[in-house]
Amino acid sequence: MNKRMIQMLVAVVLFLSIIGFVKFQQIQGAIAAHKSFSMPPEAVTTVVAQPQPWEATVEATGSVAPVQGVTLSADQPGVVAAITFQSGRFVRSGETLVRLDTRQERAQLASTQAQRDLAKTAFERSKKLLEQNVIAQAEFDQVAATYKQAEAAVNEMAAGIDRKTIRAPFSGRVGIRQVNIGQYVHSGDPIVPLQSEDPMYVNFTVPQQQAPLLHVGEAVHAVADSSAGAMPEGRITAINPVVDETTRNVQVQATFHNAHGRLRAGAYVTVRVGLGKSATIVALPSSAINYAPYGNSIFIVEKMKGPDGKEYLGVRQQFVQLGAAQGDRVAILTGVKPGEQVVSSGVFKLRPSAAVVVNNKVQPSNSMTPKPEDS
Repeated sequence: MNKRMIQMLVAVVLFLSIIGFVKFQQIQGAIAAHKSFSMPPEAVTTVVAQPQPWEATVEATGSVAPVQGVTLSADQPGVVAAITFQSGRFVRSGETLVRLDTRQERAQLASTQAQRDLAKTAFERSKKLLEQNVIAQAEFDQVAATYKQAEAAVNEMAAGIDRKTIRAPFSGRVGIRQVNIGQYVHSGDPIVPLQSEDPMYVNFTVPQQQAPLLHVGEAVHAVADSSAGAMPEGRITAINPVVDETTRNVQVQATFHNAHGRLRAGAYVTVRVGLGKSATIVALPSSAINYAPYGNSIFIVEKMKGPDGKEYLGVRQQFVQLGAAQGDRVAILTGVKPGEQVVSSGVFKLRPSAAVVVNNKVQPSNSMTPKPEDS
């Protein structure tokens, strides 16, 4: 019995030894394969860093505002009797837009005019009698005062009727009307917005450090994110002399001609003011920048040696200091030298010393004045 148990134990030990040896060989093979494994190279596009002239500019986000803009409202309460405009069309200064019902006021005006005519007749008669010394001066003064009061009452009634006609105070484009025929409106109720379209203001703010660089009369360019595209050139017309205590920014106002109506009130635009100074710096596509909270960087393509001593094409991460952006390009103040080959797309999938393969058949946009297809 003991002999059979010993044979069983020997067999088990032998079996476990064989299994352990096989697993040991497999682990050793996996370790060797891991050491010899290398990630396949990443496909990237590159651009050669070249010095180029770069104009000093100030960029900001601005908002469009009309030179004249108002929401017309009812001056007097009443019932809307006529609407003489169509929403969205251009109207001239003084053009009648809405008339309120004035039948009752006109009837009262007729009565007041009759009283005025009677007072006028009495005034003219008293004037002749005064010249003949038939009546006293005090009696004539009383009749003259009554006539003036009647004349003032007529003018007051006529002015009240005129105030029930809403006219355009200036030329511009009306919005969507907010009243209907037969509707009763109270004093102050909105009727329709009216905005002048040419010229237009573009208001923007700049940091207080940049404010001394701007002057009234300097050219301003604006680009909208909408389908309007590039805007006509404007001019700085006002600079606020007060610095905002909260943001430490200075408000600037530019005036743009808007004959084609491409600028709309309330729209946001990107404003660029040229300072008339240019320098030669290196600019790269914005897609080449690896933006990160701890610092912005780029990847430079160069020859490297792997652990096995073989040479391969890899990337070196280089931290850079960025300047202003113009179109698709960003100025690089420090960190890159002319002639270096920089990765222009695919930076998000790279790491230091990663192997790459360059494929420049399709390049990302790299224009100072980009024109996207959807604009």
